[in-house]
Amino acid sequence: MTTTILEGTLPDDLRRAVLKSGSGHKFDHGAALVLTGGFGRTGAARLAARACLRIGAGLVTCAAPGSALLECATQLTAVMLRRCDGGADLLALLDDRRFNALCLGPGLGLDERAAGLLDVALASKRAAVLDADALTLLSRRADPFAGLHDRCVLTPHGGEFARLFPDLAAQAETDKPRAVRNAAERAGCVVLLKGAETAVAKPDGRTWLHRADGDRAVPWLATAGAGDVLAGLIAGLLARGGTPAEATVASVWLHVEAAVRVGPGLIAEDLPEALPAVLRALRPD
Repeated sequence: MTTTILEGTLPDDLRRAVLKSGSGHKFDHGAALVLTGGFGRTGAARLAARACLRIGAGLVTCAAPGSALLECATQLTAVMLRRCDGGADLLALLDDRRFNALCLGPGLGLDERAAGLLDVALASKRAAVLDADALTLLSRRADPFAGLHDRCVLTPHGGEFARLFPDLAAQAETDKPRAVRNAAERAGCVVLLKGAETAVAKPDGRTWLHRADGDRAVPWLATAGAGDVLAGLIAGLLARGGTPAEATVASVWLHVEAAVRVGPGLIAEDLPEALPAVLRALRPD
């Protein structure tokens, strides 16, 4: 099975997927729901939500527990806010079928509320990015992959990958594309393994590799919150109708391109703000 190498130019099919647009109504551009953690733990989800909005999702909503509503309200403007204390509240929110993409994990926590949210999200069969704490919750289950479906995207870093796929961890050190290909086949969904060399694979074996080296080396991307922004980019492109593979592979490229443009001194908050220039540069002359 061949691996597609991503370099300095975004392939035309992915560029078209990023730039495609609907009508002038926001719901024609998708609606994403980002689940937050409790008080003092909402920053990661807010970063994801900001990236989701910047990449073009028509409406982005943070769903926070009551304890964190004030914290979120003081930080959010264009991002909407809804109360969500547990699985029953999420189930009620998802009665609104316009929510077509979910993001779970950044700052979510590992408590009973978080586990219940994950159960409801998976049962809804919505497109879903599972990152950070959501991956840890999966790894603690007897069968981590029960409930996953082909509209899910898993976005582990090396440690999370090793917890989910312990028998593939050594392989990931020597042949990352092969390890991620095996992981995606097992999980039945797209898997992204983060790092300076980032690999993405579909369950059918198609694989992409992006090496952030040469002119695209961005060691300053190793900063707190950068992964949360990546999760938000993927969720935003899913909301806009991208396939899990399109959304994930394009987001990896966009994430690095934004970091290249910002340069040294980057913090995670800079990445969504760099996106307009990145997107403008992708538009045909």
